[in-house]
Amino acid sequence: MLGENRELKMVKVTDLSPASRWFALRVKVLNVGEERTVFSRRDSEEHKVADALVGDETGTILFSVWDHDIDRVKEAVGSTIMVKNGYVTVFRGSMRLSLGRFGTIEPSEEEITEVNMENNVSEKKVEQSFKWKPRGRYTQRRRFR
Repeated sequence: MLGENRELKMVKVTDLSPASRWFALRVKVLNVGEERTVFSRRDSEEHKVADALVGDETGTILFSVWDHDIDRVKEAVGSTIMVKNGYVTVFRGSMRLSLGRFGTIEPSEEEITEVNMENNVSEKKVEQSFKWKPRGRYTQRRRFR
């Protein structure tokens, strides 16, 4: 699959923008908020979501963690993880780190000892000017003669 074989670029928290896609990020898990139950617009199913505050030496960001990944991130509080195949979303004017379809959360071999708490990129208001454009066979409008 395309997503599984793509070369991921290693980035830092300050490198992230609303258009960031297909990257790897090493972060320390600082805390995990309360779980909420939501209904997905994509599959109309009930899901659990929690926001975790993660960061590195350049800053912090909120990480939206879904379903079974919540427990994995809760267990990692205080330690460093690798987020592979991440992307950034904008939710209510705030940047959030998310995990892609083929994304993984793994323990990191390198530890982050200091986190820059002064630069929370999720607190900076951004406009969602970047929009996904669907690609594929069903994206063109049908023409009737």
